[in-house]
Amino acid sequence: MRVRVTLRCNECKQRNYNTVKNKKNTPDRLEMNKYCRFCRKHTLHTETK
Repeated sequence: MRVRVTLRCNECKQRNYNTVKNKKNTPDRLEMNKYCRFCRKHTLHTETK
């Protein structure tokens, strides 16, 4: 039930992180505040394919 997802920065649109999530518990898109090394600050990262 766990699936691999990629997190993308909302400011620079770079794909920075890979993570796993449980589709049954979180069916909607994942959103997290993570550090972006391209922006050099903490930004909102959203799930992509």
